[in-house]
Amino acid sequence: MSTDMQAYGLWSLVIVNSAVFILFAYSFFKPATTRDWRSFGAFSAFLVALFAEMYGFPLTIYLLSGWLQSRYPGIDWFSHDAGHLLEMIFGWRVNPHFGPFHLLSFVFIGGGFWLIAAAWSVLYDAQLRRSLATSGPYSCVRHPQYVGFILVMLGFLVQWPTLLTLAMFPVLVVMYVRLARAEEREAVAEFGYAYRTYMKNIPEFLPRLDRILARSTGQSGEGKPS
Repeated sequence: MSTDMQAYGLWSLVIVNSAVFILFAYSFFKPATTRDWRSFGAFSAFLVALFAEMYGFPLTIYLLSGWLQSRYPGIDWFSHDAGHLLEMIFGWRVNPHFGPFHLLSFVFIGGGFWLIAAAWSVLYDAQLRRSLATSGPYSCVRHPQYVGFILVMLGFLVQWPTLLTLAMFPVLVVMYVRLARAEEREAVAEFGYAYRTYMKNIPEFLPRLDRILARSTGQSGEGKPS
């Protein structure tokens, strides 16, 4: 195995990539409450941990290097391309940046950011009108912004899995579920029967295919649960 670590130690790239993605997410999410900042901060920590291994020090590769070398000889596991673990392990005969897992990660990441942005515009209008958000993404799931964050993290896990982000992912998912439930209690207290009816008709996180196909783009909607 090559010990050439020139592909890593690029801490300036860690800082730049972390800042770009965090600011990009901030421009869509625009946290306002303590709860918003908590969820956004956890998402930011996930990104920093990811890019620290992607460009700084490959801790996961280092810890698993013995097992990886014995199971998959002939691969320079300390080359940057080898950080795409799923592409390497499945042995696709293509540049890992064009491999199926990498392309799938773009779908998750792009879809997640789109969902966060689309949900924010609906939510912002709803907050101005002090009414429920039930149109756009809110007509498919009750918490599209949290679903968006989860999709972005899942996309990065598919693209560049690390032990730390794999450990963080389920913790963050649980945190988002708990935050969503707390927001729903507040929404029930504020909107009462209207929000209870919305809860009965719209799933929490996983959309129903029939609702996606039959969604009315003219449906109005507004309120906070994100």
